[in-house]
Amino acid sequence: MSEMMNETNNSFSLTEKMSDLLIFVPCFIILFAVAILGQLVGIHWRKWLSGAEDSQNIFIGIKSAVFTFMSHIN
Repeated sequence: MSEMMNETNNSFSLTEKMSDLLIFVPCFIILFAVAILGQLVGIHWRKWLSGAEDSQNIFIGIKSAVFTFMSHIN
């Protein structure tokens, strides 16, 4: 019985991880494109993305913004 519960919990956590990954990756790509475009044009893109205001690195800023976005939709 406990083996059955473990398999159910493992499959649920794998499903949950995949769904988080399927949300994180496209959001990261979209926000990264916005940040690169803003950087090239010379606009302060960090003000647009909540969570990225104080970041010095573009990747850390985008990652923070995506996690902030994901926390709002969960």
